[in-house]
Amino acid sequence: MTCRLRDKRIFVTGAATGIGAAIARACVEQNAAVCLADIDLAGAQRLADTLADAGHEVIAVECDIAERASVEAAMSEARRALGPLTTLINNAGQNVFHEPLTMPDEAWRQCMTIDLEGAWHCSRAVLPDFLAQGGGVIVNIASTHAFSIIKGCFPYPVAKHGLIGLTRALGIEYAAQGVRVNAIAPGYIATPAVDAHWKRFDDPAAALAQVETLLPPGRLGRPEEVAMTAVFLASDEAPFINASCITIDGGRSAVYHD
Repeated sequence: MTCRLRDKRIFVTGAATGIGAAIARACVEQNAAVCLADIDLAGAQRLADTLADAGHEVIAVECDIAERASVEAAMSEARRALGPLTTLINNAGQNVFHEPLTMPDEAWRQCMTIDLEGAWHCSRAVLPDFLAQGGGVIVNIASTHAFSIIKGCFPYPVAKHGLIGLTRALGIEYAAQGVRVNAIAPGYIATPAVDAHWKRFDDPAAALAQVETLLPPGRLGRPEEVAMTAVFLASDEAPFINASCITIDGGRSAVYHD
């Protein structure tokens, strides 16, 4: 077992599936103690049981990031089980895509609450711990939607732009107290949510193939490829990286046009 995250106690939201689950696995493999937080407690618990059976220190907690009280209760449970938290990985989110003028008001509230305010709820709950300890790390899982727009995806890019703003603002605000706040912007990653997206098309295989032709490597990214960047940012190997965003999209955002 490697030990890049020895003595780290990490709270991962949206940890039951997809990128969150890959981050949880990568963190425990680097010797961190990890709390798998998810609104789907049963799913988080299944993964926690698997990781615990392999000898890792993990717990699962129910957490609805849209509710501040739920976040605070989940973090309290994590502290009791693992000790003071050193790291927060804000991964939980939800795709909310509409045409702006036909979008229901509730869709706007849902998107902002889950994709932006949820990260703030979690950050606000853990920052006092970090300040008392003299340091800590927050990693926000943003999206290439934070700087590139696809028609029909409103208001998701608005929330993700806001998440980059939150990353930069908190990173600068608390840098002198030893807190680092960074973001990761994944592009097309092969997650259950993305798989479900293809199934909405009449020919899912053709829809996937069309997108793959747009990506310089000719394939979607893998959750594990995002997870290892999260490990790097959470580790002591990145002490001077702060208020920054690392893009993981195979180079797609560097392409001028097709």
